[in-house]
Amino acid sequence: MFINNQKLITCILPKGICRDVLKSLKEEKGIITANMNTARGLGKLTPLAYRGVGEQTEKELLTVTVSGKDADEIFGFIYDEARIGRPHGGLIYMTNLDRISAYSLPEDLPEEE
Repeated sequence: MFINNQKLITCILPKGICRDVLKSLKEEKGIITANMNTARGLGKLTPLAYRGVGEQTEKELLTVTVSGKDADEIFGFIYDEARIGRPHGGLIYMTNLDRISAYSLPEDLPEEE
């Protein structure tokens, strides 16, 4: 089964923020269609940029799939929860998705630690 009119919200965040945002998305908004990955990167205007070539910082990538009608609300929620508006707070953007597959979790799964 496919679902139309979806949005993909992507965030690149400093290390240590994603897990709390994921927890808030699930507890406060009921969203389970989110993923977290890690990466390394170097921003042009970060403090490490002036130390030399090759130094990188760890980043976290958060991706969330939401319906088109809820996208602006969830975008704002993530922006606030992740504190993206502060200096070096990361970035967030949203893109259209043509359609996605339906996704659900079994009811009897225990919470992760």
